[in-house]
Amino acid sequence: MIEDRTALWSPVVERLKPYVPGEQCNDPEWVKLNTNESVLGPSAKALEAIRRAAGDGLRLYPDPEAVALREAIGRSHGVSVDQVFVGNGSDEVLAHAFCALFQRPLPLLLPDVTYAFYASYCLLYGIAHRRIPLTEDFRIDVAPYQVPNGGIVFANPNAPTGRMLALREIVQILDANLRSVVVVDEAYIDFGGISAVPLVKYHPNLLVVQTFSKSRALAGLRVGFAVGQALLIEALDRVKNSFNSYPLGSLSMAGAIAAVDDAEHLTQVAAITAANRQELTAGLERLGFEVLPSVANFVFARRTGRTGQWLAQGLRGRKILVRHFDQPRIADFLRITVGTQGQCQALLAALGEMLDA
Repeated sequence: MIEDRTALWSPVVERLKPYVPGEQCNDPEWVKLNTNESVLGPSAKALEAIRRAAGDGLRLYPDPEAVALREAIGRSHGVSVDQVFVGNGSDEVLAHAFCALFQRPLPLLLPDVTYAFYASYCLLYGIAHRRIPLTEDFRIDVAPYQVPNGGIVFANPNAPTGRMLALREIVQILDANLRSVVVVDEAYIDFGGISAVPLVKYHPNLLVVQTFSKSRALAGLRVGFAVGQALLIEALDRVKNSFNSYPLGSLSMAGAIAAVDDAEHLTQVAAITAANRQELTAGLERLGFEVLPSVANFVFARRTGRTGQWLAQGLRGRKILVRHFDQPRIADFLRITVGTQGQCQALLAALGEMLDA
């Protein structure tokens, strides 16, 4: 029996450091504020569309080009269908973008504090990369991105900080990198940010990625998309069709199309989340926390004199889950999902008890 894994694994597998997602807990007694799921459920119209699609048609393969969904996204964002790419969650869309656009001689540039999956993709595809430090107050400084590179990727709002880069600053990066692709990951854009999608018309080197998992509350369907000029979309299609011609199921597409068309639900989710975020931020500040400015459905906060690990473990002991990253520069921060008013009050009460003990 062969016990040496190196005898059976491809060499790249040994080097991989897989992304570790937030803990999933289905116990209703727990307050789950660690994975940035929506404070509200999916659109009722989306749920009804999924029910209607759950019939005999499931014996057939779904549309490999997802034309109806791409048309719906195009209408919503004012772009043509050949400027839209869809995939099995925005993580898959990003993975295809890394494969199709970033395997170049020069290193990919990305923030030092950002979505951890970017580094995982770099290891998977053998992409050289360089981390650009955020400023002391955890903002993206555009100046260091105006150097020769093999591409640029960042989340906007950034994760896990929640801070937003203005469109004029994104334009500065685009104009300084005409021969590099800039991928802007807008997973949290609908909670208070301004999308870079309108810039696609003027910048052929821009690819904007979004997801249905957050503001659309359809994380269980796994639907993501990218918007860019047709040349970039063609590159993604080539990778997709060399990997999996049918990435989205019929139920996922039916639910996503209905969610796109239910603008009222999206507006409601964004408004409630923004109000709860403001209350949560104020409550944390009353407890002595420093809270970074956020336009996402989470806040990033730390408390002088207390470690992030101590805070996270204390909350866990009270059946409240938040996200703690044991990483340089941010080890004392907690990333806290903006939950319902009741969930946020439970969190604040627990923190108050811990700090008074």
